[in-house]
Amino acid sequence: MIHRKDIQIRDPYIVPVPEEGRYYLIGTTDKDPWNQRGVGFDAYYSSDLENFEGPFQIFSASEEFWGTHDFWAPELHQYKGRYYLFASFTSENRRRGTQILSADTILGPYIPVSDAPVTPEEWECLDGTLFVDDSDVPWIVFCHEWVQIGDGAIYAMALTEDLSAPAGDPVLLFNASEAGWPKKMERRDGSGIVDARVTDGPFLHRQEDGELYMLWSSHGQQGYAMGCARSDSKEITGPWTQIEPPLVSRDGGHGMVFRDFDGKLQITWHSPNETPLERFVYHEVKESSRGLVPAGKGEVL
Repeated sequence: MIHRKDIQIRDPYIVPVPEEGRYYLIGTTDKDPWNQRGVGFDAYYSSDLENFEGPFQIFSASEEFWGTHDFWAPELHQYKGRYYLFASFTSENRRRGTQILSADTILGPYIPVSDAPVTPEEWECLDGTLFVDDSDVPWIVFCHEWVQIGDGAIYAMALTEDLSAPAGDPVLLFNASEAGWPKKMERRDGSGIVDARVTDGPFLHRQEDGELYMLWSSHGQQGYAMGCARSDSKEITGPWTQIEPPLVSRDGGHGMVFRDFDGKLQITWHSPNETPLERFVYHEVKESSRGLVPAGKGEVL
């Protein structure tokens, strides 16, 4: 048994399984996810979100697997009777992208559904998430990285039913500069211009009133932060309106939403944003006309 405060994890993702009475926790679990060769992803489970069993390795890279570094931000989605793992990888031979893997059981092992990332080969991409629209069409929502384009972007792209390939072209949802809260950073092109902005960690949430919201993260004025956007059309293709201020404003981000066994909505993210100190945290939220807001007093976490 290990307490959540003792688990080093970035980009936490929770899957509640009511019939088991367990919450499954996954995330970026390599001890040095920035510089060392990637190892894999671990999972934990808990009945109370405080004390966990694990770690259980759900994915480890074989010698044939294309990814070698930056094993980041895995997400677990149940779709068409199987479990799917969306995760970011890179290598010397391929740009960073989202690879989709699948398994029969929640603890895997997970096997790639295709030989390469599903995101565009020539783009630096990360943090793909699954969204299934009202017509049962699966979409991947992902980030086109600021390190390549300066003003980081979030795109949506329809997938084939088996999630193995694109079923259309990427559709731009918005750029980071459309929100007022992300901090400007120096471009990675050597120009010295300070106008770049980060996008990462998109996650879609459909409210009970039908409104569609997206959590996404960037660097704010007080460090890593997580904001929210609303689809004016209630469809994945938007247009999207940014909500100010960010929901999490200080040294934490890359979150998602889940409903606990008491029926309460919870939002989880990692904080602080410093390796190896990052930890899984969570807080109750409620739905509102401004999207997700903290339960209780205050507008931000």
